[in-house]
Amino acid sequence: MSDYEDKLAGLGVTLPDAPAPAANYVPYVQIGDLLYVSGQISNGPDGLIKGTLGAGMDTAAGAEAAKSCAISLLAQVKAACEGDLDRLVRVVKLTGFVNSTTDFIEQPKVINGASDFMVAVFGDAGRHSRSAVSAPSLPLGVAVEIEGIFQIR
Repeated sequence: MSDYEDKLAGLGVTLPDAPAPAANYVPYVQIGDLLYVSGQISNGPDGLIKGTLGAGMDTAAGAEAAKSCAISLLAQVKAACEGDLDRLVRVVKLTGFVNSTTDFIEQPKVINGASDFMVAVFGDAGRHSRSAVSAPSLPLGVAVEIEGIFQIR
């Protein structure tokens, strides 16, 4: 088990198998030492995490949905690194999409669920640039989708 996976275990997280693409795209593309991971939708042990922030789903639940996206992102990184998560050098950027009403304004707090998780796992190497934007709907009715850019060795 890698050092980062030991850290994940200490946080009570075991990475699932990397989710397969749902359409005609690849889960990640590596160019040099940068790994671009396709958007990962909110999915937990009980299935898809669906909902609309500002209409029946609160910010704390949205942040948990964002954390689930971060876990899927790391599963993709691990797959791209042939099972060795310790090849991750740094989290470069996360772009988060939040299924929310037009008057909901806490998208950054929702995406903090993913950002805080990355820092908890990777420390300073988990600090990243970021965007957090509203979307009127997301695939399959999920609450959050996040894509990421990672530096690997």
